[in-house]
Amino acid sequence: MTFLRSLLFQIFFWTWSVLINLAYIPALLMPRRVTIRGQALWARVSFWGLKHIAGMDYEVRGRENIPNGPAIYASKHLSMWETVATHVLFPDPAIVMKRQLLWVPGYGWYAKSAKMIVIDREGGAKTIRSLIADAKAAIADNRQVVIFPEGTRRPLDASADYKPGIAALYGALDVPCVPIAHNSGLYWPRRGFARKPGKVIVEVLPAIPPGLKRQAFMAELEGRIERATARLLAEGGFQGAPANAAAASS
Repeated sequence: MTFLRSLLFQIFFWTWSVLINLAYIPALLMPRRVTIRGQALWARVSFWGLKHIAGMDYEVRGRENIPNGPAIYASKHLSMWETVATHVLFPDPAIVMKRQLLWVPGYGWYAKSAKMIVIDREGGAKTIRSLIADAKAAIADNRQVVIFPEGTRRPLDASADYKPGIAALYGALDVPCVPIAHNSGLYWPRRGFARKPGKVIVEVLPAIPPGLKRQAFMAELEGRIERATARLLAEGGFQGAPANAAAASS
């Protein structure tokens, strides 16, 4: 049954994605917010299909931890689910994404039109400067800067690997950093075809205020996200644990 529901969802998802990509081509010549609204529509209808076809829903906890003003949102990255969810959870996200995603037909066009924050992972110091400049522009435009600090999707039992980009943003922007944990990988695996029935739990954790030293910030961010992720994975029935969960709990 899971195979059949996954197959039907995939047919729905890719058909819907192609249709909306074609329908929104005129938006590429319009103001950026037209594209943002199109991305939100794509994500919401996709999640409707995910719930009613594949039996996969979601719940958000900790909304009270979302600051009133500008902030960086740093999320655990376990699957493609949270990439789609970003367009549902935030009204105007500026997502930090790798340059290669611009090459994806449709998605890349609209990411560029929406002025996502595109980085070259091999660019070194130039990449950090560009990241900071684009993030400052997004904050000035009252957008939500969303970053996956590990840079790529991680296996459920892998140890954390937080990159320096998040520390650079935190130090340069002087705004709170909001950690986000979830257990999406239990239901939308990092790789593979299956979309498993169940409920993804997203937890918005208390914001880390600006002003911490780099090392202290990175330890606090990793500790909060990894502890909460391990707890949410266990709540969803995962029998293992991230390799660094014990260290993060100390």
